Amino acid sequence: MRFSARSPSPSPVRRRRSLSYGLQSSSYSTSSSEEDDSQTDSLSESDEYSSGSSGSSPVSARAARETGHPSTSTSSRVAGTLSASRHAQINDTVAAIRLRTRHHDPYEEWAKRTRRDAFKNARRAITSAQSQRDAARTAARERDAERQAAVLKQEADDVARRLAHLSVLQEVKEEENGIRWNDQQKKRQDQIEGVIRSEVEKRRMEEERLAREEAERLRKEEAAKVAAEEQRKKEEAAKAAKEAEEARAKADEEAARKEAERMEQARTQAIDAQAMERSALGMTTPGEDWRDARLTLKQLKSGPIARVKANRDSKKMWNEIRRMITPRVGQLTNEPRVIANISQQIMQILRPPAALHPDVYHASLSSLAKAILLQAETEVTAEKRSAKPLAQLTLNSMNVLDGFSAVFWAKLCQRTGGWAVPAPVPSQDADGTPFTSATRVKASGLREETSADHTARVAGIMRVYFSLLLLPPSAPLSREFHMPRLWLFVARLIRQPALLQSSLATELLSVALEVGGSHARSVWGSQWIKLMALLYEGITTDPSPLGGSGPEARASRVRLQLEIERVMGSG
Repeated sequence: MRFSARSPSPSPVRRRRSLSYGLQSSSYSTSSSEEDDSQTDSLSESDEYSSGSSGSSPVSARAARETGHPSTSTSSRVAGTLSASRHAQINDTVAAIRLRTRHHDPYEEWAKRTRRDAFKNARRAITSAQSQRDAARTAARERDAERQAAVLKQEADDVARRLAHLSVLQEVKEEENGIRWNDQQKKRQDQIEGVIRSEVEKRRMEEERLAREEAERLRKEEAAKVAAEEQRKKEEAAKAAKEAEEARAKADEEAARKEAERMEQARTQAIDAQAMERSALGMTTPGEDWRDARLTLKQLKSGPIARVKANRDSKKMWNEIRRMITPRVGQLTNEPRVIANISQQIMQILRPPAALHPDVYHASLSSLAKAILLQAETEVTAEKRSAKPLAQLTLNSMNVLDGFSAVFWAKLCQRTGGWAVPAPVPSQDADGTPFTSATRVKASGLREETSADHTARVAGIMRVYFSLLLLPPSAPLSREFHMPRLWLFVARLIRQPALLQSSLATELLSVALEVGGSHARSVWGSQWIKLMALLYEGITTDPSPLGGSGPEARASRVRLQLEIERVMGSG
């Protein structure tokens, strides 16, 4: 325990106040033991102050030491100011403090000893624990070293065993390789000897062959001389006979030429007569029909459509008309009221109160025809009954819209190639320009599609066309849409061997008979029956069947045969 004593202040006021210490001799000497314990250390210092100066008081000595003033002058000043009783009181207080500082406390000694023993025990315990841990670590390291040594020894033993095994295997393999090498050496030696023997034999045979050839050559030369002599004699005789034959052939050729010229002249006269007759009757050939449709299409594209595309206002109006036509064509159903309503709406679009510009009008006719044909390609392929509403809409448009028949026919031939005529696409365009491979494919109506898709697409368009031929017109139509075109289509296709080799030919014939076969029989009677008999014979007994030999051709032939049987049995 420590006690602290306040040092006297150098201030006169504080010095006077600190000299009194604030203690009473009677009260301080009888203070409690707890207060004495708390001041033990400070009193020890007071003893030193009192022992250092014999002629001055403890308080005076301490004050002199703290303030730095000499103790003699200070004690003399204090002695002069203090009374005798006050001086005795201070001496008693100092004596009591000295007595207290020299007091021996057993509890404190016990506490110090206890702390010291506890510290020693703790150090001893820590040392013991550290020793145990060190021993445990040492033992663990030894065990790990022993285990590692055992593992290494086992691995070394395994490696030694494997090396021994590999050594044995290597010896066995070397022995096998030695045996195999000896066998190969023996085989190579035998092969070399065999090659030498065969070469010797070939050389001997070659010499024999050369000898035989030389003898044969000599014999042939002799025979050739004899044959040449005989041939010369024969050639002389043949030359004489040939001259006589040439004279006879020349006379026959002259007669044949005159006969061919006569027949060619007669054929030309017959063709001219037929052409004049067809022209008088309004009949055309398939090639003429295709060229007329092609010229109409080219004039339409290079004329009205090109001019409309070049003019912004006209193109905008044309696009609006197309956007109004296409959805209405797609809304067709089999109900007559719906067909009449949609037909009326389309007529109002193409014939508004303020007449359209001629270029916009013809371009819009092309868009209407294209919308009908595209609907036929997609919808009729899935549902055959949708062909009649499209045919009725087409007929209504032809009855009201001027020029629509020619535009529709041109677009129909464009989408089907030559099948609508029918005739093969020629090597030149309608204007005489030779086709390239790409332009001829486009003119043939071909697209990037499979053969089955092409057949279904063209069949859908032609089903609408055949349905249109059967509808009664309310006004005169162009010859391409007359009922006799059904007969003309079948008759022309039968006379086209190149087209009959395609499965599309038999498919279109079956579609034509399915749509109008029964009606055609009621119109043409026995003549139609003869045509059906000829077609049936070509399907069943012809060695080169119609439509080719693929699976699509076989299926279309079966459908055509069933349609012919149905038409023949419908009477």
